[in-house]
Amino acid sequence: MSSDIEPDANIVPQDKNDTVNLKKSTYNKLLVGLVFAIAAAAFFGGHSLGSFEQNDSNHIETELILAQINKLSEQKTQSPTPTQQPTAAPQIFNVKFDADDPVKGDSDAPITIVEFSDFQCPFCSRFYENTLPMIQKNYIDTGKAKLVYMDLPLDNLHKNARLAHVAAECADEQGEFWQYHDMLFGTQNEWKNMPSAVHLTFLRQQAFDMGLDIEKYDLCLDSPDILKEIEQDSLEASRNGATGTPTFFIGTQKDGFVKLVGAQPYASFQDVLDSKLT
Repeated sequence: MSSDIEPDANIVPQDKNDTVNLKKSTYNKLLVGLVFAIAAAAFFGGHSLGSFEQNDSNHIETELILAQINKLSEQKTQSPTPTQQPTAAPQIFNVKFDADDPVKGDSDAPITIVEFSDFQCPFCSRFYENTLPMIQKNYIDTGKAKLVYMDLPLDNLHKNARLAHVAAECADEQGEFWQYHDMLFGTQNEWKNMPSAVHLTFLRQQAFDMGLDIEKYDLCLDSPDILKEIEQDSLEASRNGATGTPTFFIGTQKDGFVKLVGAQPYASFQDVLDSKLT
């Protein structure tokens, strides 16, 4: 398991083409060694390089071998094998989000950060605590970027995640998604292991304390539209190869997005964001 992402499936490592390259000096040493090997073989067979005239067939064979060695040496000198392959361009993704997805920042900001997250994921919490504040200060609050939050509860790992996502979507229905979002990450250690009934009561109490309309909140919890919204987000994550949380896509809907996986340090986001803003 990676140290900065909660996996959603077994990820098979991609194959890598391993290339071995010889330095020119090493290659020359091998050629010299081969010449001496030929000489030794000739000597112990009754012939030395200085007495080729005693056996024309051996002389001709040895000359052919030496000529082939010289030819290979010339080819090596003329066309050296590159020692480093060019870096591949990053893969571009076409991530789709809609007006129902919560947005932090100016909706007209030039760059979009799409976050696929799980409220019970400890690495998502790490991003929220350690990295998001700097992104908010330097990019979101300055109008350079906006953050779109999309649901990716990992049911196979986090038993309380889906209900937390439903509750947050219901808070969003009343315009309080980000307040509820901050509460869920801030209290993650309190509710992550609660029994379902206790968890439901906890979430409801938090909604009440925030001043939400509890009657609307309760009705929303049973809404099939909320469950559909969460499923659509999860399908969009799968379509773009997001197999764990948190996974980020940074870019624009016009030019596409690059993927950044895991609770990366602020500098990693800064590099990508600055490259998109230039």
